[in-house]
Amino acid sequence: MSRSGGTGAAIGAVPLRIALDQGTAPGGDPRGALTRLAGVARAAAEAGARLLVGPEMSLTGYNIGADVARLAEPSDGPVAREVGRIAAETGVAIAYGYPESDGGRIYNAVQLVGAAGAPLAGYRKAHLFGELDRAAYSPGDDPVVQATLGGLRLGMLICYDVEFPEAVRAHALSGTELLLVPTALMHPHTGIATSLVPARAFESQLYIAYVNRCDTEGELDYCGSSCLVAPGGTELLRAGAGEELLVADVDPTVLRTARRDNTYLADRRPGLYAALTEPGSG
Repeated sequence: MSRSGGTGAAIGAVPLRIALDQGTAPGGDPRGALTRLAGVARAAAEAGARLLVGPEMSLTGYNIGADVARLAEPSDGPVAREVGRIAAETGVAIAYGYPESDGGRIYNAVQLVGAAGAPLAGYRKAHLFGELDRAAYSPGDDPVVQATLGGLRLGMLICYDVEFPEAVRAHALSGTELLLVPTALMHPHTGIATSLVPARAFESQLYIAYVNRCDTEGELDYCGSSCLVAPGGTELLRAGAGEELLVADVDPTVLRTARRDNTYLADRRPGLYAALTEPGSG
């Protein structure tokens, strides 16, 4: 199923059309996931999208247990090369999730590949959720990873990261305009997708593409509800519980207007907030 939305782009704006892929291949099957990704990328291209964003661990599954060691690859491994080929063939940039191996450690990672097939940026999940994450992955230490696509400054977080206001605000202060958040959100935590994510977009004045899984893996039942939220907190796209490909435009004019009319970023008083990062100083 495919749905589209719009932002009411102003004359002269150059929006970036983005596709959210709320759908996943069976866990532990990267070959099958790549085959599926190729079809979804073609559908996104036909809808005019220039960027396709998938869920957390979209190419391997999230709840994969001991298989994580077998499926982990370096950022330039076979999976990355195949995603690059798909991106180049379809002309669509792709953000995909996978377990990244590096220096004897494994990270829960997302990589952004450009429409020409070359990697643009990679991010490692910084805030690990529960024992499933902590038992399998090392935390990333780079809080703000960005790339430029279609004139927009893109940033990346993964799932639990977006639940920390400091992480999103750090992106806003570093110039991120569209924040990509591949996700594996489970029942009963639907309020994160429906309430918290729109609040994050509003308070930090940026677009958020929150792309969730919608399958089940063992005891985990993912809740879907992927969304694209504008800087004013308006939902441009909202998925249901099943597999969907959603498409809408991210308009830089809307972003500039929102930041002009809502001055949260300009009105901050950082000197008052030292206690947030320096316990005992407040």
